[in-house]
Parts: sequence; C-alpha cells; structure tokens
Amino acid sequence: MSKHWLDDLSVYREPRVWVIFTFGVISGFPWVVIGSMLSAWLQETGVDRASIGLFGLVFASYSINALWSPVIDRVKPWPFAKGLGMRRGWMAICTLGLLLCTLVLSQLTPASELWLIALCAVFIGFFSATQDIAIDAFRIESFAAHEARLQSAGAAMATAGWWTGYSGLGVIPFYLVGGDMGWTWSQAYSLMTGLFVLQLLWLLRVKESTRFSEVAPLTSQESFIRTLYQSVVQPIAEFFQRSGVGFALALLIFIFTFKIGEAFLGRMSIVFYKEIGFSNQDIAVYSKFVTWWVTIIFAVLGSYVNLRLGIVRGLLIGGIAMASSNLMFAWIAQVGPDTQLLLSAVLIDGFTGAWSTVAFVAFISLLCSRTFTATQYALLASLGNLARTMLSSYSGYVVDWLNGDWSLFFILTAVMVLPSLVILLLLRKRLTQLEQNYQQASTEPDL
Repeated sequence: MSKHWLDDLSVYREPRVWVIFTFGVISGFPWVVIGSMLSAWLQETGVDRASIGLFGLVFASYSINALWSPVIDRVKPWPFAKGLGMRRGWMAICTLGLLLCTLVLSQLTPASELWLIALCAVFIGFFSATQDIAIDAFRIESFAAHEARLQSAGAAMATAGWWTGYSGLGVIPFYLVGGDMGWTWSQAYSLMTGLFVLQLLWLLRVKESTRFSEVAPLTSQESFIRTLYQSVVQPIAEFFQRSGVGFALALLIFIFTFKIGEAFLGRMSIVFYKEIGFSNQDIAVYSKFVTWWVTIIFAVLGSYVNLRLGIVRGLLIGGIAMASSNLMFAWIAQVGPDTQLLLSAVLIDGFTGAWSTVAFVAFISLLCSRTFTATQYALLASLGNLARTMLSSYSGYVVDWLNGDWSLFFILTAVMVLPSLVILLLLRKRLTQLEQNYQQASTEPDL
C-alpha cells in the first residue's frame, strides 16, 4: 500500500505538472478582476444586490466559449504561432487583451460609468474564456493516453493553480484597499495590470505542448457548410456517437446541475461578507488566503483519493460534502461576523470545493476525444459554467426575494446540489464501467 502511495505522489515531481499549475494560475486570475474585486468595489459604492448579481452575466463567455473553440483548434494565431506555438500563441493574444481591458477599467468610476465598467468586464470575460480553451487543451495534450496518474495530477494542479490565481493573488487587492494601506480600488486595478505583464513573460519561457494533434486548417476554398460541419458539428456528433444519445444527454444534465449551488453561493459571497460586517482585511485573510492554501492541499489529496476511490465515487462524496458545507454560511448568517466561525467555514468549503472540482475536471477530461480536445472540453466545461453564470446572476434577486434572509439563501444553495447527485446515482453503473475501460486502456503503451 505504501508503495502505491509513493507512486501516486511521485507524479508531482514531473515538470509538466507544474507547468499546468502555472497555467491554472493564469486561468484563475481574471476572476479576481471581474469577480470578487468588482463585487466589493460595487458594493462599497452603493450598487444594489440585484445589480451586483447581474454583473455575473459578464461570465457568460465561459458558458458559450465552445462556439469559438474550433478557432483555437484550427486557426493559427498569427504572428504568435510561429514563435510560441498554437496553444501559447492564443494564450498570449488573450493576455494582451486582458491587460489592456484591465488598464481601462482602472480609470473608470462606478458612480458615473457603470455601463463602461460592465463593458470592460464583458471583454475581460471573453478574453479569459478564450484563453481557458487553449489552457485546457494544453493540459490534456501534455500527457499520453497511458499516463492516467499524470492526467489526474494535472487536473489537481490545474485546480490548485486556478485557486492560487483567484484566492492567492486575490489577497492582494483586499489587503491593500481600506485599512492602514489606504489604496483605492482604481489603484488596485492598476496593480493588476502589472501581474498580466508577468504572465506574458512566463508564456515566453515555457515550451509548447508536444502532443498537439493538428486538425486540418481552415482554407478559403472550403465551403461554409463543410467548415461548420468539421469545426462544430463533427466534434459534437462524435461525442454523442461514442456515448449514445441517452447516456450523453444524461451526462450533459449532470454537468449542468452539479455546480449550481456552489455558483449561487460564490456569486453573493463577497456581498454577504461585507453586509454581515466583515472587513476587507478579514476577506483577504480568511476568504482568500486561507481558502488558497486549503484548496491547494486538498486538491492534491483529492487527486490521490480519487485515484483510490475512482472518479464516480469521488464526485458523489464531493457533491454531498459540497452541499453540506454551504450550511456553514447559513450558521454565520445567524451568528454574525465571527472570524473563528468564518475560518471554520472556509476550511470546510475549501476542502469540499477542491475535492469536487478535481473529480469534476478529471471526469470531463475523461469524456474528451483527443482529436477534438479543445472543442469537446470547452463544450462540456461551458455547459457547467452556464449554470454558474446565467442562473447565478439572479442570486441577488433571490436574496432580495427572501427579504435579505441570508441563512435561508444558503440553505437553498445546499438543496440545489441534490438533483445532480440523483442523476449520478442513476448513471453510476454505466459510469463505473466507462472508468474501468479507460483505466484498462491507460495501461497500454502510447503508440
């Protein structure tokens, strides 16, 4: 048993896994800019809950990025592709866009330029969602078919990296704004542009994915119908043909519903913290810094446990734990701004969120064909993001409908997880067989 344990952890000495970690950081960082930072900034300037909730629509690009994912698979990002390669080239273009939009955002004022702030946030969401297509494809292509342990470790490190970008780097603006430091939110946004510059410099150093399987590029001679079929219809059709229509539809419903409760909680969490009486420094320490380290630790442990239990059991246990952890926030709503209780809540929430996310990422990766990696992963991931963006954008209206009863709101977020767990139980036998077939195939050498 100890030998197996050491074998599982030895994968974290692989340099490719740590490159995936850094790309996870790059993926999570824009969520600070248009997520927690923006929510706190708007709340402090007097924007109402419903409007702050509607700002969640700026994340809509994450839900529909599958529509342009074929471009990332088939169009070279000239002139970047020549020097950086297909995946890194697209990452560089998107990082430049993120840098410029954040710089503009730092010059705006919510009181008089709210629509311009929303427009900048929409563009940031678009560039970030496009960048995620290339990052996810790079991660999956970084490992051979027989490297199942590395693929699982890659999912864990992608999760740990994402939370490092979101929570780890998210500590910085909350620590600087308010309190003794006295920074403004505009100044904090200016600082964020410097971090995008560092990301560009890192992209120049890493190597391109060596297992990228290039699909025939688009040409001017191709008809529109043929291009549409090869770029969009064929990847979707391959997924349904491989899985079967009924099973594929059930999988899509599960992916759509699994993260709904977590999304509603996350969309209103910063507003809740500030309304209940926590300071920006409390948010920086507990919601950001503590969550960061808890998530990294349990993302790695979650990867190990999921290897032992299997992805299906990991999803089931993680989903139950994720729903239960939401009840901790209902307790805080009853007690008030108790930092010890907040610490307990973020510890439990970080653990359950990391576990369920690692299993979820590994599960979606398992379903992707190597031929249409970017398109299929983007399709499945964007479906999961659809609930997190489109539906959770109404979370502010839900809190208002409940007359500001935060405790009842968090209880509802826990109940929202249950439908997906029922679907998972109904599909458990078929999914377990699918996982076993994948593990058996993964023991064969990559030719």
